[in-house]
Amino acid sequence: MRELSLFQIAEWMDGALIQGVPAEKVNRVSTDSRKAGEGDLFFALKGEKFDAHKFLGEVGDAGVSAMVVSSLPIETESFAGGIIRVKDTLRALQSLAYHHRQSSEGLFVTGITGSNGKTSTKDFLKSVLSLAGAVNATSGNLNNHIGLPLTILSGTEDDRHAVWEMGMNHVGEIGVLADIANPNAAVITNIGTAHIEHLGSREAIAEEKASLAEAVSANGFCAMPETDDFYGFVRERVRCAMVPVGIGCGVVRAENLVADADGRMRFDLASDTGPAVPVSLPVRGEHMVTNALLAAAVGLRRGLDPGEIAGALGEVRLTKGRLEEKTVRGISFLDDSYNANPDSMAAALRTLRSAKVAGRRVAVLGFMGELGEHERSEHLNLGERVVENGIDILVTVGDRASLINEGAVGLAENRNFATHEEASVFLREILAAGDLVLVKGSRSAGMEKVISAVA
Repeated sequence: MRELSLFQIAEWMDGALIQGVPAEKVNRVSTDSRKAGEGDLFFALKGEKFDAHKFLGEVGDAGVSAMVVSSLPIETESFAGGIIRVKDTLRALQSLAYHHRQSSEGLFVTGITGSNGKTSTKDFLKSVLSLAGAVNATSGNLNNHIGLPLTILSGTEDDRHAVWEMGMNHVGEIGVLADIANPNAAVITNIGTAHIEHLGSREAIAEEKASLAEAVSANGFCAMPETDDFYGFVRERVRCAMVPVGIGCGVVRAENLVADADGRMRFDLASDTGPAVPVSLPVRGEHMVTNALLAAAVGLRRGLDPGEIAGALGEVRLTKGRLEEKTVRGISFLDDSYNANPDSMAAALRTLRSAKVAGRRVAVLGFMGELGEHERSEHLNLGERVVENGIDILVTVGDRASLINEGAVGLAENRNFATHEEASVFLREILAAGDLVLVKGSRSAGMEKVISAVA
């Protein structure tokens, strides 16, 4: 965060500085009492199951410069630093982030949302925009009503671009995040079935995702895959220009796409505004090519050189757990364990199918969450897709994932295990050099444990 005085912070949050020196300045925000440190501005957030006000004694002992509170528990009596009192500490955090963004002159903000691929697209885009200077980008899973403000407040005066993910699982959440971020451009990776439990239909999901693009002014733009079922739906709702991308289609497109034996995706990056340039992505999967095209579209609109964009895409380092290739005991793994929904599972299976392997293709899958009444049908459908993609061995973990096995009718090697450890014992027995193993499931399924146990 840029250095700000306690007076300025209190004013932006419509709070009262009831203790401390108005001119004292801070440049870092914390919301985790376990990680609060010397010089921090600590927000005592409240939730359904937690209240950070209970830990203000420990926070004060950690040496924070100031606290933002909605009440004054006894622990604040011995605190000598600044105290800003507000009605709602979460709203105050969001308000501070909003004003920080509004006062960031010259910062070009790209907001990213979508059912799948947000983080990988962010990684590609950060690599591309770094060609033009410092980039403030979402870290980890800080893409919600708390995470986005923290990401915004982690920015500095040196930043020229910002790439902020916006996630949601309930109606209205993207609109709130877009209001805080005030994006100059939007990227919608796709509109699928993630979080359908809470939104009810893909149409409702589309409306929610489209609200990011609706927040972009007429001077901005929205990049989105042209073949997405809801591309036209979004186009009809926005003031900004639409930049369609795709494999063999779109204003920004991939031509002559091939998957090398080493797993790299090679293609020519073409656009309607300049000559095509060769790209070599260090990652598998056609869906990753689309993510890279979205990043390229933003880079091209920002006036970056196509050849330099291609080089940046080829040097990207994706966040852990996104089709990350690992070798364990001589066996090749595709670690895509960070999260899963029906669309991302289908994309991962297509990637496994298209990979050149000397041995067998093995899918090790966990359950998919937030599907509500669609949970049974979607897991059965996933089993069918395992068979359709020619997977040789299916291993699932947990009772909820057993429906995948039930749907994989006719698959010769089709096993479900109660625990990650049991699945790992089986895998150690059957896997051999030359096999390629996809590991994927929802975050709460913890499928990365399988890889660790196999080792």
